[in-house]
Amino acid sequence: MSPVTFFERVRGALWGIFIADALSMPAHWYYDLNALQRDFGYLTTYQAPKTIHPGSIMSLSNTGGHGRGGQSGHIIGDVINHGKHEAWGKAGVHYHQGMIAGENTLNALCARLVMRSIAAEGGYSTDRFLDDYVRFMTTPGSHNDTYAESFHRDFFSNWDRGVPPAECAGREAHNTATVGGLVMLPPVIIGSMKKGLGGAKRDAAMHLQLTHRSRELARSAAVYTELLFNVMSGEPLQEAALFAAEALNLDLDKLVERDLPDEYVIGRIFGPACYISDALPSILYLAYKYADSFEDAVVANTNSGGENCHRGSALGALLGAANGVSKIPPHFISGLVASHEIHEEIERFIVSVADIRTREL
Repeated sequence: MSPVTFFERVRGALWGIFIADALSMPAHWYYDLNALQRDFGYLTTYQAPKTIHPGSIMSLSNTGGHGRGGQSGHIIGDVINHGKHEAWGKAGVHYHQGMIAGENTLNALCARLVMRSIAAEGGYSTDRFLDDYVRFMTTPGSHNDTYAESFHRDFFSNWDRGVPPAECAGREAHNTATVGGLVMLPPVIIGSMKKGLGGAKRDAAMHLQLTHRSRELARSAAVYTELLFNVMSGEPLQEAALFAAEALNLDLDKLVERDLPDEYVIGRIFGPACYISDALPSILYLAYKYADSFEDAVVANTNSGGENCHRGSALGALLGAANGVSKIPPHFISGLVASHEIHEEIERFIVSVADIRTREL
């Protein structure tokens, strides 16, 4: 079997972000797995969300800023996620109401934005990202998602009050140290590999600071950055995951040897919610267990429920990097709503970072 080339890893990692996100989108934040199976069966293909989400608590979320609260604020609706304010005040509304099978959620769309920014700038630039991020988020019709995580709402609540974009990230709070903060990092890490591991870590940390001010998340992001960097450099995923797990005092060998159902490991031993303290161990567990199969990993993640979209994007990047784009089933790529646009963005991104390696494209 021929070795996976660097640029096959790049393509695999980037496609992995969007595939895992879109696969999980209809089942996002289903904590009742019986309800997930009732609504979708065992998800292996892209599906559209149901009209009613049985576990939705979007109506408890603050439309004027971070966290929970009422719907009196209009950051959602007027500043970002235009026209979506009304949906937040109703019980049972799906977080991704109105999206269609194969469509990506907001954080994955922001990962595309990072790719485009790096390609246009020829490298990672905080100023370029912030300009593009503000323009994208505040432009009506730029995306079709209903929900926006706390960090988006906090950022644009500050921005709407005239705070400079570089200072708009909210302070650490209950909803800050979450796995959603990892979704935009793979393009930054890959785009900064020419700077070595230290440079990639610095750029990833700098990017994270623009949207998430959290020491806990920063520590986890550093572990994830080194893991993806090592896999992109050709280290086998299982070996890299074992090394990363040491930082969390997690024994992946023993855990996998117990042969427990994935939903039990993610739902009971760790936790299926967004908090990085549970999500990163879940990512490492799935990456280690399914290191040789992109499809098995992302399908297992989706059907484990909870915060499967953002957990999935971080996982999909690892599995795509480890196995290369050729090991991703073609229907996962062609079935994405924006498949053609994503393909073009990935290829432009590759051209912009081509000096990382001297191998042929």
